[in-house]
Order: sequence, then structure tokens, then C-alpha cells
Amino acid sequence: MIADLQKESVQQFIKAHEREDAFQLSLRYSEVDGVPIQLIAEQIASRQKAKQKLPSWYDTAGILYPPKLSMEQCSSETTAKYKASLVSGKHFVDLTGGAGVDAWALSNSFETGDYVEQNSQIAELTKVNFEKLGVENLSVTIGFAEDFLKDLHDPADLIYIDPARRDQHKNRVFQLADCTPGVVELLPILKSKAEQVLIKTSPMMDIDLSIKSMKGVNEVHILSVENDCKEVLYLVEEKEVKDILFKTVNFKKGSQECFDFSQLEVSTAQTTYSLPKKYLYEPNASIMKSGAFDLISQRFSISKLHPNTQLFTSDDLIDFFPGRTFVIEANIGYDKKKLKKLIPDNKANVTTRNFKDSVEKIRKTTGLKDGGNYFVFACTNLDSKPTILITKKVTPAL
Repeated sequence: MIADLQKESVQQFIKAHEREDAFQLSLRYSEVDGVPIQLIAEQIASRQKAKQKLPSWYDTAGILYPPKLSMEQCSSETTAKYKASLVSGKHFVDLTGGAGVDAWALSNSFETGDYVEQNSQIAELTKVNFEKLGVENLSVTIGFAEDFLKDLHDPADLIYIDPARRDQHKNRVFQLADCTPGVVELLPILKSKAEQVLIKTSPMMDIDLSIKSMKGVNEVHILSVENDCKEVLYLVEEKEVKDILFKTVNFKKGSQECFDFSQLEVSTAQTTYSLPKKYLYEPNASIMKSGAFDLISQRFSISKLHPNTQLFTSDDLIDFFPGRTFVIEANIGYDKKKLKKLIPDNKANVTTRNFKDSVEKIRKTTGLKDGGNYFVFACTNLDSKPTILITKKVTPAL
């Protein structure tokens, strides 16, 4: 299959049709130079995704993309390069190689590395990609992570692991102990084989529970891309720290929103509460995942609307807030007539925070259409009443 996809005629077809709908192509063609169109259509669909997710791979001729699930689950180029910025040394091991994006990025921070993958087809495909990308310091091993660890005699500077979040029946799991390979069970061995262990998990997993299930977590990194939380990283070292460092990052076009804090800071932070003032603040997705809401209030001197409403307010504008900032133009009850009067074109971007109705139900009740310059926040205020805040976005300071 790999050799067939590398045929010049097939690669030319993929590039010539890369902007077309992959499914429609599969209806119009049965094969290209003996290669089933289904395989080619999958390559086209993945190439389209790679344009934004993996631009360096997209710009490299002859890259072969993994199956759809692997393509969806692999790190983006942005988050992979962030991982590589955290660590460095002589040798690293990626025990769950997959599409090879993280190993590719980490190879720039280490002299040598081992890529380990149990799926032979994905491993062979990734080996081709490493050659195309000019990676010369990685060894590819087809096998299980546990077996590779047993044969690893010389300690590595780093072991990286991204365990699968599905069980043997392909059902999603939500605890680190249930992932494959079993990180919690393997952790003592991992720590004995490397100075540092970097673990990637889904943002669906509970951070506090994950920390409690492991010993030696020194840092937690919560990564979002364009306000979409993508992954949580745990940096584990043999020497345990008393106060874990948290780093939240939201990658935006041309910039990053960063908010760092320690576990102790969060536990001692105090928040203030208030009814809506002039400005409204919505923390970015990484901060939302971190749960550091009291610290946000304390550090920026802004007030929270309600203990369970993760929105903040102030009279004076806070520059460089890590999230979205709005100016409040109206503060009303859940009133359809008032909404229509205040939003003449009947178009608004609707968000709910601690509110009884969903966005869909609010649109159905009020008749508001999606879009426009208004941002409507349906929330519960300090007075515990359902409230509609009509706002407009504030352009961030440069």
C-alpha cells in the first residue's frame, strides 16, 4: 500500500485534486494507476486537514498521511513544537509514536531518538515521512511500549508517552489509569528509565485526578489552539516538588495567551463578586480547563458574576486579559421583546454560562439568528437571576 501511494502518478493525482471533496472523488473514480480510490480519497482528506494542522508536512512533497483516526488524534505542529521547547538532551524515546508528529518535533531538541509504534502499517508509513522531512536522528521500532522498555538498558533523557484513550472495545475512557499503555502502572519503570517523563492526555480527563494518580508531577501544561483546548501535558521527574507549576497557553494567529501559576497560589486565592459593571471578561479555554477562576479574579482585580458563572467584570478596562473582552451595552432579564428592541437586525453570537437554557433553545425562544457584531451572554448573576448581557467585543491592545 505504501509503495502504491508513493507512485508519481498517484501523488500527482492527490495534488491535482487536493481541494476537491474526497467523497465525491470516490464516486467518480474507482482507482488511479491500480490504487483503490478509497485510499487516495483518504490521503486527500488528510492532506486538506494538514494544511492548517501540519503546514510543514503539507509543504513537503511525498508525505503519506495516516488513517483518519490517527490524523485526528495526532498533535498539531503548533503543540508538537511547544513540547519540543520544554525539553532537550542527548536521547529521547517516544513510546507511542503514532503519526510521528511529536517525535519529529522532539528530534530537533535531542541528538538521537527512538520512535516506537505497535501498528506496523503506521510505523512504516511514518518512516517514509521522516525521510521526506529530512529527519536523520530517529530510529523506528515496531513493537509494544512495554517490550521496548524492558530492553532499554541505557537511561534516556526523556520518555514521551501519549496513551490511547480507548479501551479494548474502542470505548472512550476518562481516567489515566484506564488508558493504553497503562501509564500509572508503568510510571515507576518509566521514571527508572529516564530523567524526565512527559505524558500527553486528552482535555476530557480530570487534571486533579490525574495528578493524584501519579507521583512526581512537577509541571502541568494546558494547551489550546484558537481557544479550543487540545491537550494537557504532565512533566514528571524523579524529584518531587511541593508546589506544582501550571502553565496555560492559548495559541492564536501570531501570538500566545499565557497564564502561569502554582498549585499553592490557586488554593489560597480569593475572589470577589459583583453584579455586571462596564466590561465583561471570558477566560480562554486553557484557563477554563485549569479551573483557576479565583486566581483570575485576584490577579486581575476583577469580580466574578456568580460562584458558578465563569465570567468576570470590571469598571476599568484590563489590557492583555487572557481570553475575550467585551463592553456591556445592556443588562436585561430573559426578555424576548427587549432583546428584539436592543438588537434590531436580530443577529447575535450567543454564549451560555450557568444558564437554564441551551444556546439552541435561546435562539428558538428569542428568534435570534447567528452572527453579527453583538455577543449575547445568557448567565446567572450574583442575585441568582437569569440575565442577558448584550455586549460588543473589545479589540485587544497591541
